Amino acid sequence: MSSAPSPAAPAAQTLSRTAWLICTIAAIGFAFDIYELLMLPLIIKPAVAALSAPIIEGLVKGGMEQAKAVALWSPGGEEYVKWARTLFFVPALAGGIFGLLGGYLTDLLGRRRVLTFSILLYAFAACAAGFSTSLPQLLFFRCLVFIGVCVEFVAAVAWLAEIFTNPHQREKVLGYTQAFSSFGGLLVAGANILAAKWALSLPAIAGGHDAWRYTLISGVIPALPLILIRPFLPESPAWQQKREAGTLKRPSIAALFSPELRKTTILTTLVFAASYGIAFGAIQQLPQIIGAQRLNTPAEAGHVAVRAIAKEAGGVALAAAKAAKKPDPVAQREMRQAAGNASDQTVAGVTMWQEIGGLAGRFVLAVLAVVIVSRRTLFRVFQIPSLIVVPLLFWWISGQLGNADSLGMIKAGIFVAGVLTVAQFSFWGNYIPLVFPVHLRGTGESFAANIGGRVLGTAAAWITLTLSASDKPDPARVALVGACVAGAYALVGAILTQFLPEPKAGDLKE
Repeated sequence: MSSAPSPAAPAAQTLSRTAWLICTIAAIGFAFDIYELLMLPLIIKPAVAALSAPIIEGLVKGGMEQAKAVALWSPGGEEYVKWARTLFFVPALAGGIFGLLGGYLTDLLGRRRVLTFSILLYAFAACAAGFSTSLPQLLFFRCLVFIGVCVEFVAAVAWLAEIFTNPHQREKVLGYTQAFSSFGGLLVAGANILAAKWALSLPAIAGGHDAWRYTLISGVIPALPLILIRPFLPESPAWQQKREAGTLKRPSIAALFSPELRKTTILTTLVFAASYGIAFGAIQQLPQIIGAQRLNTPAEAGHVAVRAIAKEAGGVALAAAKAAKKPDPVAQREMRQAAGNASDQTVAGVTMWQEIGGLAGRFVLAVLAVVIVSRRTLFRVFQIPSLIVVPLLFWWISGQLGNADSLGMIKAGIFVAGVLTVAQFSFWGNYIPLVFPVHLRGTGESFAANIGGRVLGTAAAWITLTLSASDKPDPARVALVGACVAGAYALVGAILTQFLPEPKAGDLKE
């Protein structure tokens, strides 16, 4: 049964210091959720290249031709595709499974406690990932990152929805705090640019100065303010009151499939998956597409390296020496690292425009969430255009990869795609709390977000990488397959949206 909106919390009420603290820590959590998730598309190519180097060396010593060994681990190669798929999908699977448990714990132990430990988990796991010396190590720490991220989203949304009881104020708080997710995307792109620029000046890690390591380590940042703010954060009053009164029902995953909630659970899970599938099937593959375009040949890589080293070292003579026909091993390694770092800067620049678009989309969603009463109508404002724009954009990109003048148009296109797709993620944070009761809110959100978004949705990356695999790196093929996969997910979502339950205006289920 729905309860009437609380008159004690008018939308125009000035937020107290505690309320601002709550919004601040939730915004930081949302921002670094995306910060952590978007690291992988940015760093996967250079990370696999660096961590596979000892493997390639072993294959060559074992008798394999160097060209063949390198091809196996180059973008599009058999081993590269296997590990790229693994790094995209296995952490998402781990996050989905353990995130579902986290949703259960959110309902059982409270929103604040679970939120705090989830942020600490993903922050320190991201930092540890920067010191990985093998691909299995990187995979392990990325799994921990995903688990923390998946749990944090659920706890934060339930926490905010229950603290701000007035419908209009709740919509605004959920909308604007989630908008900080896109700030997280901008931050990680910026961090990657800075890491690529200053890598050679930073302390060596594992004997090198790879920008991707410093980008991963920066994920520890959200833990720092949390340590200071945590003592001042209150528990969700709705959850606390029910627990103290002894009326809080025990959460149960099986209860999500009771007759009154079965339709809601299934549809929110599948349509949530469709939103994520658009992003991971196509948009999150763009860094690999652009990165492959920029460093297709050793000659081009060397040219990029010479310019990058000359800029960092401040002398053309030193750059020329390091680019000599037979450079010493140290100079050769630095040249490769500089080439990769220069490529990372280009990729991060494109990603920056995607995240600016995502930020705009989240703010537009936050404004429209108060104006448009129908939740289905609100969602379709972004969903229907994304069904058309994203597949067409990646189909067009597939034919532009040899055109050096196309980068500006790609940035413009990915900006629009970011507006339409990322706004859908904010929608779910506003919608899901309205359709699950207090004792199942964390569990219900967790099932939809983790099984739907993190497992079924992120599987789109696995599908794209599998179907686009080829003997030689083929970024155009990745773009075309991404267009088809994103289009298929978007179409399924658009069809199922008409059956989504329409909650009563602003009411939370008790």
